[in-house]
Amino acid sequence: MSAPAPSPLAIVDAEPLPRQDEVLTDAALAFVAELHRRFTPRRDELLARRGERRAEIARTSTLDFLPETEAVRVDDTWKVAPAPAALDDRRVEITGPTDRKMTVNALNSGARVWLADFEDASAPTWENVVTGQLNLIDAYTRNIDFTDPRSGKSYALKPAEELATVVTRPRGWHLDERHLQLDGTPVPGALVDFGLYFFHNAQRLIDLGKGPYFYLPKTESYLEARLWNDIFVFAQDYVGIPQGTVRATVLIETITAAYEMEEILYELRDHASGLNAGRWDYLFSIVKNFRDGGSKFVLPDRNLVTMTAPFMRAYTELLVRTCHKRGAHAIGGMAAFIPSRRDAEVNKVAFEKVKADKDREAGDGFDGSWVAHPDLVPIAMASFDAVLGAKPNQKDRLREDVSVAAGDLIAIDTLDAKPSYDGLRNAVAVGIRYIEAWLRGMGAVAIFNLMEDAATAEISRSQIWQWINADVVFENGEHATSDLARKVAAEELAAIRAEVGDETFEAGKWQQAHDLLLQVSLDQDYADFLTLPAYEQLR
Repeated sequence: MSAPAPSPLAIVDAEPLPRQDEVLTDAALAFVAELHRRFTPRRDELLARRGERRAEIARTSTLDFLPETEAVRVDDTWKVAPAPAALDDRRVEITGPTDRKMTVNALNSGARVWLADFEDASAPTWENVVTGQLNLIDAYTRNIDFTDPRSGKSYALKPAEELATVVTRPRGWHLDERHLQLDGTPVPGALVDFGLYFFHNAQRLIDLGKGPYFYLPKTESYLEARLWNDIFVFAQDYVGIPQGTVRATVLIETITAAYEMEEILYELRDHASGLNAGRWDYLFSIVKNFRDGGSKFVLPDRNLVTMTAPFMRAYTELLVRTCHKRGAHAIGGMAAFIPSRRDAEVNKVAFEKVKADKDREAGDGFDGSWVAHPDLVPIAMASFDAVLGAKPNQKDRLREDVSVAAGDLIAIDTLDAKPSYDGLRNAVAVGIRYIEAWLRGMGAVAIFNLMEDAATAEISRSQIWQWINADVVFENGEHATSDLARKVAAEELAAIRAEVGDETFEAGKWQQAHDLLLQVSLDQDYADFLTLPAYEQLR
């Protein structure tokens, strides 16, 4: 008697979408199901390991480079695989969600790379998950021209040689996709996003002279990088493309990963193309991991933690040195400013800050950097052009002058800045405004002239939580308390209602966002990720 066929994936609690059959084919779903069977048990073990690691940090209030992997760090003979031609020059990268308008604008932006985001810049509604995949397929087949029905503006792709190279970012390991289940168990969102994109586009991208390239978010250890590497090996065999075709850039946006950069590159060495410095998630991770560590780990207002802070300098300089030692690209942080159509003076000041930031990164040895808006591409490009000239990167700058001790990465108390009452107000205001948009299905949101994503909300609610639990006293004499946070949140909600009007307010999800922000900011049990309870409310 033959064995029964494997259970197919079930699409659960989802209204049919136009053209979804082009993405959710039987063959593609069979591939995702196989990924789920093989790799979700290891994902689950690694999530449990995160909890154990966090408990150890709570006990010791410290971190160090791993003794068990010292041999990897001291072995100077290994390097990552050479970059493919399409990823050799990454001097400016633009980020954004995979909606139709952004897809065309990002590909046309003049940036060398587009981070096509299924993660923090995309609220994972089923519609966003499926149509984002469709938009990328349409882009590669040049079927994405469209006219915006509201503005009447037409969007069309430039010639192929002028388009950015796509690097896709799937969701982090902690998020499940409730709409795709196998025997009642949700498939990890990371495997859905990776699996559908890889299955449909790997060969198509090879035919276009590129390949399936990925950004890996929120990695916390080299064992998580090993899991991704095993997925890449299996996936390439499954669809019959050469090993090493996949390339992955890992975001070093958790404090634990900062101590394992070399090991992460080593695990992915046949598929690695670089590391990236992601600021807001990195600060969020510091608060999350050291929230029991007392006053020396209390961060000031997020806007006062610049990349020139000593512990942030240690992190970015170690990243450049590590990448170049191993032949990988070092990619810098985000310029999140959104140019104002009405205020030229605001733009002038902001553009000067962006230029200074990108000049610093290029001068430090980074091979490229991120922007959130097409208008910032020329500014960042000029900073890197000035240093690189005709060279595709500066991986030959080994930065052997950099020496970072374990304690340097967590020397938060080297900052002079302190939390402020205005910082609390800003955290509440941004948190409510971002969460409200996220609950309506928008992951990339312009707030106060900055493009914000889920990492913004994470650092905002984490700072509120930390300041209350550390009994911070603000410069006006007020103590950070739950009651103060509720008072500020109520005032902000009233201000939003006055700003948008009763009708728009009632049509939105403002009260829901207010309540959720307070829940994750005031609960004694700190939620690992805001997006976990938020996803339960996302419809």
